[in-house]
Amino acid sequence: MSLDSDSSALPSSSRDWYFPSPPFIHAAKSPKYHRRFSTNPRPSQPLPSDSPATPFRAVPSSTSAPPRTFNHDRLRRRVDFPRRPEKPPRNEPSLGVPDGVSRKRSEASTAVAGDKFPRFSQPGFKPRWKMAFLVAILLTVFSSMVYQNFCLHSQVNELQDYISKLEFRLQTYDSAGSKELISSKFGLEDDLSNNGLKRLALMVSLLLLSIPLVVFKYIDYVSRSRSPENISEEESLNKQLAYRVDLFLSVHPYSKPLALLVATLLLICLGGLALFGVKDDSLAECLWLSWTYVADSGNHTDSEKIGERLVSVSISFGGMLIFAMMLGLVSDAISEKFDSLRKGRSEVVEQNHTLILGWSDKLGSLLNQIAIANESLGGGIVVVMAERDKEEMELDIGKMEFDFKGTSVICRSGSPLILADLKKVSVSKARAIIVLAEDGNADQSDARALRTVLSLTGVKEGLGGHIVVELSDLDNEVLVKLVGGDLVETVVAHDVIGRLMIQCARQPGLAQIWEDILGFENCEFYIKRWPQMDGMHFEDVLISYPDAIPCGVKVASLGGRIILNPDDSYVLQEGDEVLVIAEDDDTYAPAALPMVKEASFIQISRTARKPQKILLCGWRRDIDDMLVVLDAFLAPGSELWMFNEVAEKERKKKLTDGGLEISRLVNISLVDREGNAVIRRHLESLPLQSFDSILILADESVEDSAIQADSRSLATLLLIRDIQAKRLPMVTHLERGSFSQSSWIGEMQQASDKSVIISEILDPRTKNLLSMSKISDYVLSNELVSMALAMVAEDRQINDVLEELFAEEGNELQIRQADLYLREGEELSFYEILLRARQRREIMIGYRLADAERAVINPAAKSERRRWSVKDVFVVIAEKE
Repeated sequence: MSLDSDSSALPSSSRDWYFPSPPFIHAAKSPKYHRRFSTNPRPSQPLPSDSPATPFRAVPSSTSAPPRTFNHDRLRRRVDFPRRPEKPPRNEPSLGVPDGVSRKRSEASTAVAGDKFPRFSQPGFKPRWKMAFLVAILLTVFSSMVYQNFCLHSQVNELQDYISKLEFRLQTYDSAGSKELISSKFGLEDDLSNNGLKRLALMVSLLLLSIPLVVFKYIDYVSRSRSPENISEEESLNKQLAYRVDLFLSVHPYSKPLALLVATLLLICLGGLALFGVKDDSLAECLWLSWTYVADSGNHTDSEKIGERLVSVSISFGGMLIFAMMLGLVSDAISEKFDSLRKGRSEVVEQNHTLILGWSDKLGSLLNQIAIANESLGGGIVVVMAERDKEEMELDIGKMEFDFKGTSVICRSGSPLILADLKKVSVSKARAIIVLAEDGNADQSDARALRTVLSLTGVKEGLGGHIVVELSDLDNEVLVKLVGGDLVETVVAHDVIGRLMIQCARQPGLAQIWEDILGFENCEFYIKRWPQMDGMHFEDVLISYPDAIPCGVKVASLGGRIILNPDDSYVLQEGDEVLVIAEDDDTYAPAALPMVKEASFIQISRTARKPQKILLCGWRRDIDDMLVVLDAFLAPGSELWMFNEVAEKERKKKLTDGGLEISRLVNISLVDREGNAVIRRHLESLPLQSFDSILILADESVEDSAIQADSRSLATLLLIRDIQAKRLPMVTHLERGSFSQSSWIGEMQQASDKSVIISEILDPRTKNLLSMSKISDYVLSNELVSMALAMVAEDRQINDVLEELFAEEGNELQIRQADLYLREGEELSFYEILLRARQRREIMIGYRLADAERAVINPAAKSERRRWSVKDVFVVIAEKE
């Protein structure tokens, strides 16, 4: 009986949902199939609760189809199900189903659902866990599908390989090769085990690649699912992760290369595992291939299989990204290195170099003097560190108009108050450290110099050289020496210049001599030990150096004290050193005593000091110290006129605050005048024609600007000279100078013969103008201080010599007239005049002829006899009068 006839025999009410079941369904008798195929039970026959439900109606055997074998492949008949009835109202029971049964089924379904997925029905469940769970399921399914695809493909390839191997072995092996067949069987088993390892390696690589994706997806989902009330928590979660990464990259200096190295190793390892899963090669060979794909993206072109190509392309793509990041890191490192070199951040690897800390207008002159001093050594190294940009410093140094003579200048940006910056310039290996004073307020500049000395003394490695500190105020010298101890030598700029101006005002022409002695261009002081001089009297030592002039002894028995102008009877002992004036430290040496005719002594008494009238134009902060020095140098009854813009009442207060008691001035009396030195009517109120010397100071109000200070000093000089020329009687001839008598410069030169004007000049360009016009003697402030700093930096012992020559007591440089040592037209050698000067306890170091513009210090041919004039002058080192 056919299936159609069976269905037609059924009642019409149940024909739509009854159909005969195949034999295998009847045999199952499972409730699972009941729920699957039965849509509604028969309403007329409810199922008993104590018996299993029968899903299909029993068909009589008379009407049932004969048994036959059921073919699954031929079952293609379509079974039509009735349309699902509409859902009954909620309050009414379903048709044909009792209320109790429907209620029980709904409760049971609810209970089953609640038991199976309890967490999804709880109100406290967070949606992010659902999303994470779903993402993990999807990734697992996707990985399984990809893995199954690769496995099927590899299994097909393996089976084909095995079949080919077996066919080849069956054809080649004979009956005697049974052992080889057995070994091939074991080899086949090994291949099967290797295939399992390859699948495991591929699976591990896929899982490792999916882990970062899962983590990032989870973080993104958590950030999106946060409620608006927890926005701060969302920001803290994201920012905390970014902060940790930024902290790692910032704290560790090699974090970027390390991260790149780790990424490269991970890519090689994961790529090697993936290749091991899709290739027949060994794991070591696959790791090597992975490295070649990373290093060169074109190596994957030899891949043949689909899986191998996918893996090799992925590795090559990652290799391109890694090498792009590597190129970026290398480029950034190179750029950073060049920037550090350009900005002066690199370390100076030098020793026995001269280190200059700070920047000021004196730097140019200081570098010039150090370069001249290093010329005999073939050049040297000078390191300049200041709080300026390295390129700006190099540009300013390149504009300096002098020859460095082989000396290299290295600039670095940094602060001398920071130990790390000091170590960067090899401060512990420097042979001399020069601390320059800053332009501006004197107290602030000295305070910074004091902090710099503290930083230098705090270097752990210690200092190999001495420290030369330029100070602006004499009152701060004691504190700096207290902090620095034996390592520090101080040069007080204003004090040195003030004393030089006073000496030059008393002795015209002395400024040029000081320039020659302080600088390294001509002759300077040197101290050296000569063992062959031991046991000789100092009067014999004086004529033992053909190319130098001895002027003192460093006595070893007195702890290295330097004695200028010692007695002739002093005998040099072992360890004593000789202080000389020479051109360079390697240009002189002692020789045999020359034959010098003993000159007769000329009994000429020196004239007593006369009272002088001196004008002081301008105001400076250490003017109280200058008054003390003037009171010591001038004869009793001298007058000192002070002309400046400071009110007379305020002057006494400033002098008293500076430590000066006017009542203690013995040799001078003060005359106060108020006025502006660049206004002509104010200057005309002064008796300018009656002053013996006029000192023009760089006024305190404009001393921060060298050009402005020099312009003010030059204007004051020209006005004073013009007023003097109008008031003094004219002379019919000019003894010196090449200007005509009718010119204004000629008139000023005549006025300069009557009085001496000493101008404090800060800019060397102004010096050239004054030296050409010859209307004033001058003191080049910055250049002379730079010379003194350079000399003390080269040999710290010279500072003791300079301090004595500038002090109120002891020895000093003096200019003497020739009639004190010879007669008109007398023919003598320099040695003979030197011995005559020794009769007055003086050391003659040079001379200036009557028709010459500059003095000659340490003349060359000292034994050569020549004819002298009483108008010549001699330069000597003598005790202060």
